[in-house]
Amino acid sequence: MIGLWLSKPESSEQRVTLKIDANIKLIRMKHDQQLIDFVERHLRGELSPEELAEFDQLCVEDQEVKNIVIEHQSFIQHLTVYGARKRLVSDMEEAYQQFKVGGIVKQREKTFTIKKLWHTYRSHITVAASVALFAVITTWTLMRHFSDSGSTSYSILRREVNSLKQSQNALIRNINGKPVNKPEDSGRFRGTGFAISTNGYVITNYHVVQGADSIQVQNEEGQSFKVKQIYVDPVCDLAVLQISDPHFKTFTALPYSFKRSLSDIGEDVFTIGFPDDKSVYGRGYLSSRTGYAGDTLAYQVSIPVNPGNSGGPLLDSHGNIIGIISGKQTHFDGAAFAIKSKFLLKSIEAISQDSLDKKIVLTKRNMLAGLDRKDQIKKLQNYIFMVKVY
Repeated sequence: MIGLWLSKPESSEQRVTLKIDANIKLIRMKHDQQLIDFVERHLRGELSPEELAEFDQLCVEDQEVKNIVIEHQSFIQHLTVYGARKRLVSDMEEAYQQFKVGGIVKQREKTFTIKKLWHTYRSHITVAASVALFAVITTWTLMRHFSDSGSTSYSILRREVNSLKQSQNALIRNINGKPVNKPEDSGRFRGTGFAISTNGYVITNYHVVQGADSIQVQNEEGQSFKVKQIYVDPVCDLAVLQISDPHFKTFTALPYSFKRSLSDIGEDVFTIGFPDDKSVYGRGYLSSRTGYAGDTLAYQVSIPVNPGNSGGPLLDSHGNIIGIISGKQTHFDGAAFAIKSKFLLKSIEAISQDSLDKKIVLTKRNMLAGLDRKDQIKKLQNYIFMVKVY
């Protein structure tokens, strides 16, 4: 009677519904397993360039897939930490047995031995080992965007301004009676940015403006304008700024367009940036469709760049924006990296138009195609800015 009271008879309609739900669950489980297999192939570096591009696009378009990738990566990291902890325990036990057999641990074994120390502090040692291993994994992951140390292979290209040296040079010029054209306060950091619309919106790298109290942009003619941050995308290392200075005059049109498709290895590319107080031109070629350590967000390009180039546009020979310069490999000359333009466009599209004072309208017309390089540069220079961070 108790069993009958706890469970009611199922109708034929309920049984059909349960069967359908079970089939849907089974199909979803098979789909998730295929996705996990695909993610594991990605982590092992077994995907072809075409599969990498498709997988990258899938993560951008489907947030659920992106979450599954993040969760699986975290799961693998935890397995790695657990495996390291088990190996540490095994090695400690083996070392103890060797000491014991060799006669080192004898009469004082009961009071003060390695084994006793191990059993006393085992939890502390394993936790410390786990934390250390996890720190190594996390540090390696995060250095992609935030490490500018000379000891690492990847270096961001934000330029740190030596304010003391600049003030000394300004003092010397004053003593010699030469006019000083530069502003007295040049900021703490510098980078590059470029216009993405005619009405004052500029894009640069997130690491250029990270932690800024205030930001200014300066054009090729030396005019400085106040800007405000509109949107940041730390994952893609992008930041959208808006010129808020009343003295800024809007552009009639941008001369370049933004490429949505992938570019090919071997393409001729160039950039303009501010590693110095004046814009500097650099030319090279696209050497890989992936960035540092196989990063699918970026290209690798063989092009000379220096601190201050971060945020500069990367263009192909037709004058299309194909990326934004973000860093370089310190141990190899000419190995630079640029965030792909399709992620730049995704970040812009993610901005709510209702939150903007003026709408961001991207130019689709390209006025640089067919021009020689000198004329292309002349048309570009007015749309590229030095970004000064205070």
